[in-house]
Amino acid sequence: MARIDASKLNLEETVVQVTRVSKVVKGGRRFSIRALVVVGDHNGHVGFGFGKASEYSEAIRKGGEEAKKRLIEVSLDGTTVPFKVNTRFGASEVMLKPAAPGTGVIAGGAVRAVVESVGIRDILTKTLGSTNKANTVQACMKALQELRAPETEAALRGKSISDMIGKRRAAKLVEARATAAEQQLAAQTAQEESRDRAPANRRGSGDRDRRGGGGGERRDRRGGEGRR
Repeated sequence: MARIDASKLNLEETVVQVTRVSKVVKGGRRFSIRALVVVGDHNGHVGFGFGKASEYSEAIRKGGEEAKKRLIEVSLDGTTVPFKVNTRFGASEVMLKPAAPGTGVIAGGAVRAVVESVGIRDILTKTLGSTNKANTVQACMKALQELRAPETEAALRGKSISDMIGKRRAAKLVEARATAAEQQLAAQTAQEESRDRAPANRRGSGDRDRRGGGGGERRDRRGGEGRR
């Protein structure tokens, strides 16, 4: 599988877990910080990575860099997943199930970080077995890798989408994808507008502060002259 170029994506980092670990050596124990970081563009790309260092900020930075090297592309069905999938990693088991629009993300902390980073807005999940966050994240990533779009599966079997999932569900799929595209466009527009407004607001507040300060000095001088 070809590596995805992270520089072309607008990725956001989510720190899932930061723990202090120790290594026993001849002279005693050496303590360090380990960070589990998930990155995603909220549009079908997600990755995770571990970072270890003597400081928190450096461990998080290393985890983010590692996550960008392990990005995967996920096949989504509008705002949810195409079908139910259940995977295991170690002693952790994760179940992902499609949900109707408006359901929201029903997930725990580690799984929520992954599904929100990839851009899923409606999903039902269940974590079974061990609740270790490192294993849970990797089980969730494994489940996302197993997802395939209906078009891909239909092409592999030589059938049409309506033959695979039915005419009614195919129509709902088209509608859900159109809604997801509109929501993505609205979110991007809101982010661009917030970036454009931020410098203007800072300039405006600075001008008001300068004007307010000058007015206060003039009032003080006038008040002082009146008292004299």
